[in-house]
Amino acid sequence: MRVAIVYESLFGNTRQVAEAIADGVRESRPDAEIDCLKVEEANPERVGAADLLVVGGPTHMRGMTSGLTRKMGLQAEQKESEGDQEKSRHEPEEGAEGPGVRDWFHGLSKTRNGVRAAAFDTRADFRLAGGAAHAIARKLRSHGFQLTAEPEGFIIEDTEGPLREGELDRAKAWGAALA
Repeated sequence: MRVAIVYESLFGNTRQVAEAIADGVRESRPDAEIDCLKVEEANPERVGAADLLVVGGPTHMRGMTSGLTRKMGLQAEQKESEGDQEKSRHEPEEGAEGPGVRDWFHGLSKTRNGVRAAAFDTRADFRLAGGAAHAIARKLRSHGFQLTAEPEGFIIEDTEGPLREGELDRAKAWGAALA
């Protein structure tokens, strides 16, 4: 079984969830070949060979990120860290200003029928926070993928994180169930 986990991460939370999902798949299916890929690494050849595609990203403005929302998030973080040098802030991930999941879908080809897929996001836990996972799932379906699980959201405590206690264990269990 070949698995591709494609993710977008600004402050490392979504990357951590993607890695935990990979650990869960690996635990459930030790024979699985797993690629855990940032969106800029997820070329059509690597993704096209997968039997299971898992895609995830952070939630911005109640949905998938865009170039504008990523830029706004990074600028806000920079302003906050400049204003309060003593406050512990999360550093942006390398390549955070690059393409996101929404952009990546524009270059994704339609798939052969029957390739399984799943969608996840990281999100805040407050009323009307929204989530990106349902929009990612719609994009996967529109590209011909068969969803094998309901879209899943993993909770962060603050805008930049950290993840809520227990979320990485939950992500690992979700990954094991997908396999």
